[in-house]
Amino acid sequence: MTLLLTLALTALLTACAAAPLREATARADAEMTQPAPAPTATPVLVEDLQARCRAWAQAFGAEARAAGIGDAVIDAAFQDLQCQPRVLALDRSQPEFSRQIWSYLDTAVSAARVKRGLARMAEPATRAALDRASAGSGVPAAVLAAFWGLESDFGRDSGSISVIDALVTLAVDGRREAMARRELLAALRILQAGDADRGRLVGSWAGAMGQTQFMPSNFLSDALDADGDGRRDLWASLPDVMASTANYLERRGWRADEPWGQELILPEGFDPARADASLQQSSAAWAAEGLRPTDPAAIGLSPMAQAWVLQPAGSRGPAFLVGHNWRVIRRYNASDSYALAIGLLSERLAGRSEGVHAAWPRELQALSRTQLQTLQRALAEQGFAPGPADGVFGPVSRAALRAWQQREGLPVDGFPTLELLQRLWPGEPASGRGD
Repeated sequence: MTLLLTLALTALLTACAAAPLREATARADAEMTQPAPAPTATPVLVEDLQARCRAWAQAFGAEARAAGIGDAVIDAAFQDLQCQPRVLALDRSQPEFSRQIWSYLDTAVSAARVKRGLARMAEPATRAALDRASAGSGVPAAVLAAFWGLESDFGRDSGSISVIDALVTLAVDGRREAMARRELLAALRILQAGDADRGRLVGSWAGAMGQTQFMPSNFLSDALDADGDGRRDLWASLPDVMASTANYLERRGWRADEPWGQELILPEGFDPARADASLQQSSAAWAAEGLRPTDPAAIGLSPMAQAWVLQPAGSRGPAFLVGHNWRVIRRYNASDSYALAIGLLSERLAGRSEGVHAAWPRELQALSRTQLQTLQRALAEQGFAPGPADGVFGPVSRAALRAWQQREGLPVDGFPTLELLQRLWPGEPASGRGD
């Protein structure tokens, strides 16, 4: 294969390098949130990929039969199998620079998206589906609409890649084979149950599907037939889409008597080290410390039994009080940016807010993945434990940065900046990409 070089996948990798990854894939599996490896030096031949896919599918068919999947279903699923080089291209293409949360929110909660959402929610059929799902689950209609808006832009884009093709491609590639096997078997069960045929089973490159982007396993466990037609249809039936999304959230513990959170005004002298998910208490206790809502019309902080202060852009940015329902949202997609977008979009769609009151520190430069890896290595060398130097700055890395900031007498907010990187790693240039 090394002698038969092809530019097919390389061209796709280049073309897709800036393509955004669909947010729903983050909840598919913990490994889906890890950074993708760099493309291999020798690109995979398209012809070789198809041959490997056919051989893999034939072997997997025997496993599927042993799991109770009928021959007719297996034959229909794999008869027109076409592995997708584009899936591998998207899997391997990661934005070189991390998006700062305010940049993400500028798109996710844009005025245009809010306008589209309000228009869709005003449609009688949509309103009826939202209200019925909300009444049965306790999840507010505006929250359901926010998930709908972020996952498919209110039904405008649910994805167009065959779920079967995508999952077989990922399985053959090997890096995510365990996830792909599990989800592929779930997809075959969907076909066997008659909820969809192969042509309807389309979605994102990672296998998420429908107007609120369920993985096949989530479809089996949480999708509902709300319109009574005998099928669970997350592609075309709004009653099924809204009821299923509400069911997903309700089954993961959504509390109808608590909000997702709210923006805060912190008292003067508030210690940013207290903005930590490990420090939880009731909203009443936080109010006793002088925390208050930014909304002047609010009587006080919204009631939450266990809540904590979140400063997603560090001590120089806005602050929020979040609680149990915030965790439920993150079960859908394990990202603070995503969870905040859901919360803020739901507030806009409910007519309760015009957006974030406090200013974001837009002057801060986003660190590249390479710079984040350098920061993680620097923390490790100084005796802290940031986890692997993978460029994914999650809770473990933030805790290590907090510990270093505390030792240095700095504001303890765990937010990575170029200024902190230069202090930890003096050789880092004041500008540039750090690559």
